[in-house]
Amino acid sequence: MGKIRIYTNESVNVAIAEGLKRRGVDAFSARDTGRLGLTDEEQLLFAEKEKAAIFTHDTDFLRIAAKWMEEGKTHHGIIYCHQKSYSIGECIRKLRVLTSLLTSEEMVNHIEFL
Repeated sequence: MGKIRIYTNESVNVAIAEGLKRRGVDAFSARDTGRLGLTDEEQLLFAEKEKAAIFTHDTDFLRIAAKWMEEGKTHHGIIYCHQKSYSIGECIRKLRVLTSLLTSEEMVNHIEFL
């Protein structure tokens, strides 16, 4: 079973992806990949191509996931957290736990709320 890769879109502080990397999680950001400025759907398409779950503070991804489900499209998971719910450190800790509990296969078409 594969480990979850985490892609953070531009709504997420890059310190989260950096902190995850330092803790051994396969994580990368929109900034790392030169993907700043893409639409939300383009971000999700990129994450799917990379077989990564996308971590976001943007509720639009929840709407896109519902639309994709109706259309029969798949994604490698969406992890949503309201921007003011947790500090950067708390997000890193919770995401690290999530990657130890779920597999990449279990994240396909799955939405996880932190």
